[in-house]
Amino acid sequence: MIQISEKSCTGCGFCMRDCPVAAVTIHRKKAQIDTETCVSCGVCSRVCPEGAVSVDANRPADTVECEACPIKCQVPQGAVGACRRYLNENGHLLRTTAQLAYAAVKDEIGPLPAREIQTPVITAIGAGTSYPCCKPAPGIVTENRDGVDVVTVVTEVPLSYSSILLKIDTDIFIGKEGAEVMVGKRVVGMVETEQYGSKMLHIGGVNRLTGPNGFLVARTITDIANRKPVKLKISGGSRLTVQVGNPPEIDGKPVQKMRVGCGSATLGIFAPLLKDAADEVIVLDSHITGQLSQHVAGTYVGVNPTGVSLIFRKSTPGRYFGDHGSGWGGTSIIDPVTIISAIDMNVARPGMTILVTETTGEKGAMFRVDNTGAPVPVSMTDKGKKALAAISDACEPSLVSAMYTAGSGGSARAGVTRYPIKLTRAVHASKAALTVGGAPGFVMPGGGISFMVDVGKIRKGAFYWTPTPATICPLEYTMTVDDYREMGGHVEAMKPFDAADPEDDG
Repeated sequence: MIQISEKSCTGCGFCMRDCPVAAVTIHRKKAQIDTETCVSCGVCSRVCPEGAVSVDANRPADTVECEACPIKCQVPQGAVGACRRYLNENGHLLRTTAQLAYAAVKDEIGPLPAREIQTPVITAIGAGTSYPCCKPAPGIVTENRDGVDVVTVVTEVPLSYSSILLKIDTDIFIGKEGAEVMVGKRVVGMVETEQYGSKMLHIGGVNRLTGPNGFLVARTITDIANRKPVKLKISGGSRLTVQVGNPPEIDGKPVQKMRVGCGSATLGIFAPLLKDAADEVIVLDSHITGQLSQHVAGTYVGVNPTGVSLIFRKSTPGRYFGDHGSGWGGTSIIDPVTIISAIDMNVARPGMTILVTETTGEKGAMFRVDNTGAPVPVSMTDKGKKALAAISDACEPSLVSAMYTAGSGGSARAGVTRYPIKLTRAVHASKAALTVGGAPGFVMPGGGISFMVDVGKIRKGAFYWTPTPATICPLEYTMTVDDYREMGGHVEAMKPFDAADPEDDG
């Protein structure tokens, strides 16, 4: 039972913020516990900076102890445990979601190869946990497929070694590489290096999960994996609202377009149209800004030299290293004319036109060179509009996506076989297929079973977190029964799959 010292409590709200079951409120600057929902998970005692929370070893009346993970929640009648997976109904812990067969989720996963072991018999969604390590996994189910006996072993695995790699399709500068990513004022991750047309954030990891903000980190990973909207703040950068499968919102503005390519690639793809649109074309990009007259694509389509020089550092002909900022193409260029450092009138001519755009074609500016060599703004021509529309139409919608990454060991393997190393070897030899909620997982090379999975292919709500802290992942291993027997699997716990099982939601 949780007790709070009114004398020591300062009403800071840390306990209320981190309570996984919302059992804590602040009243008159003092924390109060709702005994009808509190599960004695101890989160409040671990985050209280004043030591005002104590945990009584006595079990409160009308509670049931949950053994699904090391927290051992004391779940009151009508309440759910800290991971929200188990409900106390009249003294019995019941699952809050039904076990799902693969048939119930396959449409959300998409097409998969038809080889016998590459799809699970059942998913681990709703399976329960093989804790402690010494007992078999909660589901070991067999099926005959075209004369081949296969077995799927399923477990909802608590994983401290877990994180989210968040991909945000945008050229907009959101923060420096290495900058801290925060929820509220607490760090949950960092800005990673960018991918093609996308910003990458790394949320979580074992060191953050076991650190001072571990509960919030676990919650954030789980919310992102379950495709919920999450608000993030990047130190020295932008505020984001991210939700897997939806456009990102950056500093309050929805982002619509993902670039078709870098500045150089944009020139290469649309060179004929761009040549027709202006004498010189500059495509602003934070990585590689392109200049058509010097670019190999410009030479290919017959663009003449223009005498235009840019302020960015040159990489190769027609390609310049950009910079990062809140301007066009994710650069520091706010006024597009400032990308031009000089115009050599020994090469240029009065009346020459210059089109400046960015890799999404959403912004464009047209200039005409006057007799003094100055670029003067003019209205966008029809040919310029046509080129910008072509670039914009070729762009994909900007989306948020995420890869859940984790390392599976301990009870996750011991619940499958008495010889965990044989499972590891079988996975790497493709004799055992690893899936997550039915979706194919990519197993990283090297030792151990470290994997990644696209959370957009997994049923919403399939991930949980527990205040160890760890995230909880539905993990399946599928192989032939012969291979399972050879690796020392728990064959005594195998049972045939019954498609008419009342817990099958499919």
